[in-house]
Amino acid sequence: MNMLARTLIGSAAAILAGISVSQAAEGWIIKDSPHSVAETADRLEAAIEESPAKLVARLDHQKNAKSVGLDMSPATVLFFGNPKVGTPIMQANPRAALDLPLRVLVWEEHDKVRVGYLSAEALAERYGIQGAEEAFSNMDKALNGLTSKAISKEE
Repeated sequence: MNMLARTLIGSAAAILAGISVSQAAEGWIIKDSPHSVAETADRLEAAIEESPAKLVARLDHQKNAKSVGLDMSPATVLFFGNPKVGTPIMQANPRAALDLPLRVLVWEEHDKVRVGYLSAEALAERYGIQGAEEAFSNMDKALNGLTSKAISKEE
């Protein structure tokens, strides 16, 4: 299937799923959170700590902007990973290490708090990786599960 056909099919699927076309085209998964950026990021961090993954870093872009006298809306990135999942992907293509460990962005946009990440499918396609299907499946499940916990209305 050529690139145009894939883009059109992906755009149609995205519209049906309620995701904007640009988000689908970029390979992003985006979820809305009922919590503030800080609370959503805290909840995501707690979910990561309860999982087999390890939090590598937490970057508060708004705080960093303020430190140099600039203003921006809240935006926090959490970096985390699990070598059992990521290593097979990097073995298949070492360039994938540029996108690993995983990153999840929590940000405010148009008075909504969003949680977004690059889909496992987009990562596999970006690096042309074949033969690491189990690792990508595990990655997809982990990203979905952790972000779903972060945006859950339950304590």
